[in-house]
Amino acid sequence: MKVQDNQHFSIEQIKEQYLSNSKRSQSADITEGQSFKQVFDRIANPQKEDSLKFSKHAASRLATRDITLDMSQMDRLKDGVSRAEEKGIKDSLMIMDRLAFIVNVPSQTVITAMDSTESKEQIFTNIDGAVIV
Repeated sequence: MKVQDNQHFSIEQIKEQYLSNSKRSQSADITEGQSFKQVFDRIANPQKEDSLKFSKHAASRLATRDITLDMSQMDRLKDGVSRAEEKGIKDSLMIMDRLAFIVNVPSQTVITAMDSTESKEQIFTNIDGAVIV
């Protein structure tokens, strides 16, 4: 924000300037059937992407193990991330079909991926929740 003639703006002035335009455009996008939390999160975080990202490590794991995900599986994984986010999980183990994913929920990023034959010990650390999708 530009300060002119050593004039300082109040929080209310700044808030009104930045929020008044975004409230008008976002209110038209609200659809029926969404929970208050879903609507609030979408309005509070308009820059948040709706897509799931894969870290370089996870992408490499998927490629080297010849694991491909179809659209149905991607939708299930996204749904699992949404459910984990609603429960306040930060790092989640997502189990789907014969695959396991570690997902950082706040950044919506798959950190690593493996199939059922990969983990001999079948021990997962540094997670605070699990979702079966």
